[in-house]
Amino acid sequence: MKLRISLCVLLSGAALIGGAVYADTITIPPATAPTGGPKFAGLAPEEAAKAMLMPPGFNATLFAGEPDVKQPIAFAIDDRGRIWVAEAYTYPVRAAEGQGKDRILVFEDTNGDGKFDKRTVFMEGLNLVSGLEVGFGGVWVGAAPYFMFIPVKDGETKPAGPPQILLDGWAYEDTHETLNTFTWGPDGWLYGCHGVFTHSKVGRPGTPDSQRTPLNAGIWRYHPVKRTFEVFAEGSSNPWGIDFDEHGQCIIEACVIPHLYHMIQGGRFERQAGQHFNPYVYDDIKTIADHLHYRGNQWNDNDRRGSDDLGGGHAHAGGMVYLGDNWPAQYRGKFFMNNIHGSRLNMDVLEPKGSGFVGHHGADFVYFNDSWSQIVNLEYGPDGSVFLIDWYDKNQCHDRKPEVHDRSNGRIFKISYGKPAAPLGDLSKMSDAKLVQLQLHKNEWYVRHARRILQERAQKNGANPKVKAALVKILKENPDPARQLRALWALGVTGGLTEEVALPQLKNPDAYVRAWTIQLLAENQNPTVNLSADQVAEYKRLAASDPSPVVRLYLASALQRAPVDQRWDALTALCEHGEDAGDHNLPLMYWYAAEPCVAKDATRAVALLGHAKIPLLREYITRRMAAAAAGK
Repeated sequence: MKLRISLCVLLSGAALIGGAVYADTITIPPATAPTGGPKFAGLAPEEAAKAMLMPPGFNATLFAGEPDVKQPIAFAIDDRGRIWVAEAYTYPVRAAEGQGKDRILVFEDTNGDGKFDKRTVFMEGLNLVSGLEVGFGGVWVGAAPYFMFIPVKDGETKPAGPPQILLDGWAYEDTHETLNTFTWGPDGWLYGCHGVFTHSKVGRPGTPDSQRTPLNAGIWRYHPVKRTFEVFAEGSSNPWGIDFDEHGQCIIEACVIPHLYHMIQGGRFERQAGQHFNPYVYDDIKTIADHLHYRGNQWNDNDRRGSDDLGGGHAHAGGMVYLGDNWPAQYRGKFFMNNIHGSRLNMDVLEPKGSGFVGHHGADFVYFNDSWSQIVNLEYGPDGSVFLIDWYDKNQCHDRKPEVHDRSNGRIFKISYGKPAAPLGDLSKMSDAKLVQLQLHKNEWYVRHARRILQERAQKNGANPKVKAALVKILKENPDPARQLRALWALGVTGGLTEEVALPQLKNPDAYVRAWTIQLLAENQNPTVNLSADQVAEYKRLAASDPSPVVRLYLASALQRAPVDQRWDALTALCEHGEDAGDHNLPLMYWYAAEPCVAKDATRAVALLGHAKIPLLREYITRRMAAAAAGK
């Protein structure tokens, strides 16, 4: 099918960003929706790329398709731009131990024509694989009940040893709600999602059941250096897409329930089913979306067909905040997710509000025009184009009967605007100085990979004082707060963020820099480690006088990691902010930090109640005091 659409482009102005000139404004009209739903079904890979409807100036190409790739369920892009893909043949029923059929492939475009020309089978025999990421000398794999690390020699595409089981206890009662969509966070942790109907108890092999971490819905993270695991935020449904915006805010998509959430460290969020582990949560944080992508209950064909004008349906997969440098500026910072029943990419617009966001319904970005299309995840690469993995199957829903699923299909597509710039090459071969300079690059892909490589080198060789000095210079002198944040994160992961460097940033003019300084200072804290006197004093000062609700949000998160006895002064100051009563996040986040304090000390809880100017806090403090008095 050949589309003839005139291109109308408006260019106005330019901005100097990181030493290069980029177009500020390119106004692109949205894609034209197909009339009456998708026109095609069961297309060959090349034809599926041609059938896609997207805004003018964009083009979709096939990077790889069956028989070279089938059943792609997870993927990652390494520092050389190679695509690592996990194929899930075992799903939906885990095989007996040792009989898994899943594998990991590596695809490489050596001549730069946008299609793979080198394919390597990295590992076979995996079982119920669902998550994949690369870094720190190997491949991180989720295959319930295991979270594994497979070492790889530098630059090679074959294992340097057997898989190492780092964590077990990942459940698989519902085999499409297992650990998934791994991504490196700005803080150097590996993040992933987990579904609500799978009840995991995670720990290192051999950990007693009583010492394991329960998880049945939410976002978790694992530190690759410290080898520690924790739940980042609880709740949602079956999230299968996670990313971070330019300010390091964690955004996910969800299914069945409202689809868009700003996940906050220590937050408890709306659940599709079941109860929170702490019975004194009392209430949870809801979606930030001001819209739905569906009407009705979505469990029948009529409701699904009737949702076409709203976005296509309630089932989503994949999540990406676009921060590349190939697509026009109007798409930067927007959140993209695949709508499975709608056969399209939905686009939501994140508008800052209070401590978080409101998510508005932007124009749907791509109509795949093929009812078998099932994009599982998407990610922008080194040239700013976006790669998408397509499960591709007539069956659109999870089904435990293996014969329902077509094992013969799978695609990797690439969506570009115009002609992308050539990638910079293998980042792992670059000097520390060059990697530091990449913290200024327009394409966040380079920023993230360079930061992680610096983190790896610091782990292996110790902190580099020249790296610290260069990053401190960016932090103190670069006029762009987003680049100051990048320097702050890089200092945090390379061991350069000492209190001497960090504490002055608590007075930085930018709220996100102040907020992230709070989080990074708190990362090494837990309920058995006291805060320094300077931290206690700064928490109290910020809680009382900082004008930003974003800073107060991060304080509420950080206090949850502080010893209970050291929370009171800052909590009291936070509870006096009556203007936060209508904020989307703050009243509940204050409560989550206060709850164990109220339960422990009734006398100080009464004093806190006297200071609280937020009605919800007064109600919950009273309820918790009554429960404690009753011995609950």
